[in-house]
Formats: sequence, structure tokens, C-alpha cells
Amino acid sequence: MGTEQPRTSAGESVSGPRSAGADRARPDDRLTTRRGSAGQRTAVPSTAADAAALPGDALVLGLDVGGTTIKGEVTDAAGAASAVGTVATPHGPAAFDAVGELGERLLAELPEADRRRVRRAAVVLPGIVDTARSIAVFSSNVGWRDVHVGDRFAELWGMPTLIEHDVAVAGWAEWRYGAGQGYENVCVVILGTGISGTLAVGGRLVRSSYGQVGEYGHVPVRRVGGLPCPCGNTGCVETVASGAAIARAYTRRTGRESGGAAEVFALVSTDPDAAAVVQDAVDALADGLVGIVHAACPELVVLGGGLAGAGAALTDPLHRALSDRLRLVPTPRVVLGEFGARAGLAGAALFARHGALA
Repeated sequence: MGTEQPRTSAGESVSGPRSAGADRARPDDRLTTRRGSAGQRTAVPSTAADAAALPGDALVLGLDVGGTTIKGEVTDAAGAASAVGTVATPHGPAAFDAVGELGERLLAELPEADRRRVRRAAVVLPGIVDTARSIAVFSSNVGWRDVHVGDRFAELWGMPTLIEHDVAVAGWAEWRYGAGQGYENVCVVILGTGISGTLAVGGRLVRSSYGQVGEYGHVPVRRVGGLPCPCGNTGCVETVASGAAIARAYTRRTGRESGGAAEVFALVSTDPDAAAVVQDAVDALADGLVGIVHAACPELVVLGGGLAGAGAALTDPLHRALSDRLRLVPTPRVVLGEFGARAGLAGAALFARHGALA
């Protein structure tokens, strides 16, 4: 999330394969397979019906691939988990082997009757994801490029398997089923090691032509005197307001190592240096969001990800900073996401259950 986008030359498609529309496989052209009781595999056409919402008694398998860990759960319609697991994320394409093994382990932990109830899986991935062709196009953090994904899990687990962008799913889950439920115009910002998010306008999730959502962390706000960003620009929001940036800024200012951004937020009321670092981060985030607010007029800004654990120490000053910057449009409410750092995993389960980001 946040630093995943590769640099491209002018006119070049970021995802590359998107321009090859004639080569794009339609969902009803792909095959999934299902293991029989004796271990044999039976080809099962993957059809549009795979995207329909599942019955209430079905279980789903959801996996969230992060830069550090891969998290997985088997859950029911109420979100109760019957199998849970986490493994370290290997670097490169080996991460997909780890996903497959974790999914197999979670399914194997279920009683046979529950295993038969698991009807669909979803795997959410960082970076650039071509969902039409089930390709993980690029992830700088994990280190893969152009890895074909979808069929391998469908075959391995014996069920239809969806893939999507992790932040798209996390933001959609917060909008449709979390803190943004009931609102048509919502900006979700996922704050962690990187910064990204989603935007819903008029009751529709806004996506780019190649499927990406909001790269809010890469809006330059400190072009003069700012820090270099891994994306190649200077002074991006992420260089000031991400969790890692906040921790580094506190160390630069004080000469003291911090235990991370959460510790810096905890010191705000007693440590002027911590207060100054947090205010600088809030100002950068507000500067990055103000154009989005002017353009789309969201009713809510929902904060998710690890930094959302700061609570009112983050939401209150961000609301004030936005209010100070807005003159022609109403200031949106700034609220915490309901799923927090679990938004990707919770979103994967909801995506698997509903079959589409609708």
C-alpha cells in the first residue's frame, strides 16, 4: 500500500496487460476445479453465478496479503471465525505459495461438515492488480511482477476464488459495512506504513481504468524542502504522515528512538516534540486531502489502518485542519473506521460473501 506504483514512460499503461483487451479472459472463459471425495479434480466452469451473493449458511475463506504478514480466516455470515491463521510474507512470488498453504491449512482445520460449507474464497493483494485476468501486476513491497493468480487457488482449494486490490476491498468494506454505511459520498483513508484509500461518489466506488483506487499518500505537499519518496517524487504526504514517517520525524527532532507512531501519539499531551510531529503530520494529511474534498464533497472521511488506533488524537486535529482550509464546501466529518487494522481481512471475507464490490 502507498509505495507500490512503478514509474512508467509517457503513454505507457501502468498495468501493461490492460491495453491488450482482446487477450483478456472473460470470467465465463476460465475454469476452476473442485476436488472430489477421493481427491480427484473435476473441472467446474467459473461463471457469472460465482459473483452472486452466497446463501446465509455458507462459509467463506478470506486472505489478506500484507508486506509483513499474510492473514487468513474462515468466517460465517455474522463474521464469526472458525479457523484463523497468520504467516510471514515471503519475498517475491513465493508469497503466493504461502497464501496457498495457509488457505489449505485453514480448510484442513475445519470439521468435514463445515469444510463442505466453504463456498468461495477471496485473496486481497497489494500493489497493482488486474482482476479481469487474475494477474498480480506489480508489488514493490513484496517483490513480484506479472504473476498469474486466480486459477491456482481455485484449483488448490476447490472453490471459486476472487482476487482484488487490498485497499479497494478495505475501503469498500468500511464504506458499505463499516463506519460509512448509509452514506453515498465517503472518502476512506487507510493509514499505516503507507497511505492510500478509496472514494465513493454518488453511491459508487471510484476506480481508475486499471483498477486502482486513491493513492492519497503520493500527493506532493512539500515539494520544496521535502523528503524524497520511494515513488520518485519529493514531499509526498506519505513522507510526513505515514506511521513510519511519524516515528522517524520524532527521532530526528529529539535524537530519541520511538517505539513507533502509536507511542508518539501517546506522548502528545505531555511532550511538545511529539505534539509538533503529530501536528506536522496532520497538516500534511489535510493538505493532501483538501483537493479531494473540494472535488468530491464527501460527507465523511473515514480513517482506517494501524494509525486509526490513535483515535481522537488524530480525528479531532484533522477535522480542525480541514476546516481551516475549506471555504467553499462543507467540512466532512472525520471518523474512525469500524474495522481498524483488520479492514483488509474483514473486507476479503465480505467480498467473498457478496461476490463484487457493489
